Amino acid sequence: MSWLSRVRSGIPFLPKRQTADNLWHKCGKCGSMVFLKEWEDNLRVCPRCDYHDRIGPKLRFEQLFDRGKYEMLPAPEVREDPLRFKDSKRYTDRLKAARAATDERDALVNARGKIDGRKVVVGVQDFAFMAGSMGIAVGAAFLAGVRAAIADKCPYILFTAAGGARMQEGILSLMQMPRTTVALAELREAGLPYIVVLTDPTTGGVTASYAMLGDVQIAEPGALIGFAGQRVIEQTIREKLPEGFQRAEYLLAHGMIDMVVPRHDLRERLSQLVGYLTPEKRAA
Repeated sequence: MSWLSRVRSGIPFLPKRQTADNLWHKCGKCGSMVFLKEWEDNLRVCPRCDYHDRIGPKLRFEQLFDRGKYEMLPAPEVREDPLRFKDSKRYTDRLKAARAATDERDALVNARGKIDGRKVVVGVQDFAFMAGSMGIAVGAAFLAGVRAAIADKCPYILFTAAGGARMQEGILSLMQMPRTTVALAELREAGLPYIVVLTDPTTGGVTASYAMLGDVQIAEPGALIGFAGQRVIEQTIREKLPEGFQRAEYLLAHGMIDMVVPRHDLRERLSQLVGYLTPEKRAA
C-alpha cells in the first residue's frame, strides 16, 4: 500500500459509502447535479426543471397507499417463451436478467391497499422490466388486478409505462389488447371505475388498448404518450410535427387526456377521484 492510499484510508470524516456516485443525481433532462437525498425527498422530481424521473412499483406503492402499507397480489402463472424465441439472446435469458435486475416476476405488478381510508387496487408497469413491454404475463396480471378490484368492490388504478407489445411473444402479445379490453368490460359491468395514470413513456400496443380506456385519464408532466414514434409519423405523412407532439401537455390541450397532475399532487387527486366515483352509501 502506497503512502497516499494509507492517508486516504485514515481520513475519519469521509466514510467510503459517501462517494460522488451516491451523493449526487444528474437530471436526465437539464443535466443539473442535485443532492441525491434532495432528489429522493422531492419524489424523484428534479427541483430545477421539474423533470419527473421514472420510478418503479415499490416507490409508487409507498407514495400512494396510506402509511405506505399495502398487500402485493401474487403474479399469475403463465407459459413462458411460448414461441421459443431467440435473437441475439434467448428470450428466457432476457427474462432472467430482467427479474434479477428488478426483483419482479414481470412488467406489471398489482397491490391492494387504501388511499385516505378508501380501498383501491393499484397496478404499476415497470419500464425497467424489458421496457414495460406487454406480453402474456402482463395481460394476465392486468386481468388479475381487475378481478381483484371487482372482488373488493373498489376502483382499479393503473400506472402505465411501456414501449409497446413484447416482440418476443409475437401475435400472442397483441392478443392481450382485446383480452384486457374485455376485462375492463367486466369492471364496468360491476359499476367500478378504472383510472389510468400515464407515465413516461406510454407507447405502442399499450396506448392502443388499456392505457387509453380509463374513465379518467391522468398524465404526469412531460410524459411521452403515443402509438408510433414521432420520426415514423413524420416519414409517413412527410410533414413536420408540432413542438411537444405526443407530450402530456399537448395531449391535454387537444382533448386526448383529462388532466396533467404533478407527482406531489397525485395522491390527493386520486383520493378525490376515488371519492367522487365510488361514494359511500348513506345509511338508511
